[in-house]
Amino acid sequence: MQLYTETFGQGRDLAVIHGWGMNSAVWESLIEPLSQHYRLTLIDMPGHGRSEYDPGCTELDQWLDAVLKVAPERAVWIGWSLGSMLAQRATVVAPERVEGVVSIAGTPRFAQGEDWPNAMEPETLCRFAAELQADHAQTLERFLLLQAHGDAGMRKLLRPLRQGLAERPEPNKLALAVGLDLLLSVDLRADLAKLRCPSMWLLGRRDLLVPVAVAGDLQGLLPEAAIHLFRHAAHLPMLSDQARCLELLQDFIGEI
Repeated sequence: MQLYTETFGQGRDLAVIHGWGMNSAVWESLIEPLSQHYRLTLIDMPGHGRSEYDPGCTELDQWLDAVLKVAPERAVWIGWSLGSMLAQRATVVAPERVEGVVSIAGTPRFAQGEDWPNAMEPETLCRFAAELQADHAQTLERFLLLQAHGDAGMRKLLRPLRQGLAERPEPNKLALAVGLDLLLSVDLRADLAKLRCPSMWLLGRRDLLVPVAVAGDLQGLLPEAAIHLFRHAAHLPMLSDQARCLELLQDFIGEI
């Protein structure tokens, strides 16, 4: 299973991974400013964008193995949403490959549990899975709108974002279903206890997918982590508050 990558710029390596149902086009507006200082490797996850998909690839570690094959030998990993889970897991599976982790709208566990209340209700993810079987295109559009809900800055960005996403192949339907299952089932809290590299977490206060209250849980798991809240952002703070996101990224990478 070969994953598609694009590389831009020169300098310190960044491995950049998008989220569920999307592709690397979500980073398009960040390429020019970041590539002035770093070498970006944008990675399309299995079955997303131009990447191939193996039907037997159903576990997070299998997805990560495919990502590691195309990622730089050593880099700062930047993951958004589901991509954040791959970045978090990489710190345990291949710690020598990870200089630091930037999690954007990410969490070690997306689904609620008895001891993890600040997360999505499992029923919401199950409903997306059921709707996916009926109309995957409509489900992806609804998911995109949910990510931007409540974020006034995203209104003018949705049209170019949709266009960029549409310029690449539609995601593989099985990969979408498996990705939802990963969001529903994966719990990386034990991995965070083993984290030895610097980490930064960027969260939107209006995010309906990753409740901002998880910031307190993250601080308890990672007392040394840098956690930043974007007051007016939802699930896409790197787009709706791009200037601040870039500033924080450069400061964090510079301190590693």
